Amino acid sequence: MIAVTQKIRKTFSQEQLFMLSAFLVNGGNYLYNLLLGRFLGPTLFADAAILITLLLVLSFVAMTFQLTVTKFTFELENAQRESLIAKAYKYAASTGIILGMATVIFAAQLQSVFQTHSSGMFIAFGLAVPLYFVMSVNRGFLQGNNRFGSLAMTYQLEMLCRLFLTFTFLILFDLPSEYAVSIAIAVSFLAGLFPFKKPLFIKNQTLILSKEHQEKIIIFFVLTACYELTQIVCNNSDILLVKHYFSSYEAGLYASLALIGRVVYFVTWMFVMLLLPQVLKSRKEGNNAVPILKKYLGYISILSFVIVSFSFLFPELAVDVLFGEQYRSISSLLGWYALATSFFALSNIFVYYFLSIDTYQPILITAVFGILQVVAIVIFHKSLLKVVMIQVYVMAALLLGQIFYFIYHTYRSKKVQPQLNDDSFIHNIDLS
Repeated sequence: MIAVTQKIRKTFSQEQLFMLSAFLVNGGNYLYNLLLGRFLGPTLFADAAILITLLLVLSFVAMTFQLTVTKFTFELENAQRESLIAKAYKYAASTGIILGMATVIFAAQLQSVFQTHSSGMFIAFGLAVPLYFVMSVNRGFLQGNNRFGSLAMTYQLEMLCRLFLTFTFLILFDLPSEYAVSIAIAVSFLAGLFPFKKPLFIKNQTLILSKEHQEKIIIFFVLTACYELTQIVCNNSDILLVKHYFSSYEAGLYASLALIGRVVYFVTWMFVMLLLPQVLKSRKEGNNAVPILKKYLGYISILSFVIVSFSFLFPELAVDVLFGEQYRSISSLLGWYALATSFFALSNIFVYYFLSIDTYQPILITAVFGILQVVAIVIFHKSLLKVVMIQVYVMAALLLGQIFYFIYHTYRSKKVQPQLNDDSFIHNIDLS
């Protein structure tokens, strides 16, 4: 077994192994949702889908810490790096405690807004929130150090624990579905902590991190947090709004639609995880990072085309195979939803690329269209078809906005570059 493991490590790079692992993890998470949908049926699945959506919302918020630690773990020296990690654990845990307490305190109000069967599922979820933020800092350290094998393990353990425990609770212990899902999610956060980077609690940490570094970290953190907020709005507001405005049965159908349609996003997420370290490395070496962006855009475009084409050509087959005949009424919307998700996945690559080179305009672009999507759904939610088509139009416009900004930024960079020489070049944060 050891010999096989060593041979695999010699044959494949850590990045390739992480890609394979990411496929398995995303596949496992996808299987988890599919099995839940089949096992519970549309009405009960609507409640489970709310918890899963809250988990995605939480992942976007915690991603702020992960990306910040990733970026500056790569850029800082050893002593400064340890100081950053210690501080990140402290602030991440504090943020998690605040958000977790808020979820517990307002559990009854959340039950009312989302029309769920129980408020207890929000309490179980909220108690585990701090663990997720600590886990995200740990993942940021592993990602920033290119330890993709260990990073893959944290995702695998989280996924496997959630999958195993949920169906153990449902089948063997006959727990109500909302409690089975919420408790399994909570325990999976603990499993995802391993392998764990134990922080070194350094004295006088403010002296180790210079004022310049602290300012750069704060700016990157705040602006990344703003973008992750726009991610939440663009990627999850539709499910939350549908659960509020429509019946549990329709919300369950829509949740299955969203899950199938978002396979593009799940499949392409691994490319986002690899993009940031590669762009940072290229930039540190003084190379042009645009070819890296184009490479990942090419990968995602091909994958998106295949998935969207299949969704338009064989929608009933996809729904029947994945969720069963009881969900078939939603099949006519599948291709359109997959198309909207593809537009968002492609625009997402542009934003993370610009984040890695300290350029933040694309965050504002995404925020504008995210707000537009929410407002449009609130006003025009007479049918699920209108909800889906709103997203197609808004996400297409978002992608065009990101492409136009990329063209403008590239043109401006070529125009400004000849005016700079190597002696006067300074890496500044681009806020213009």
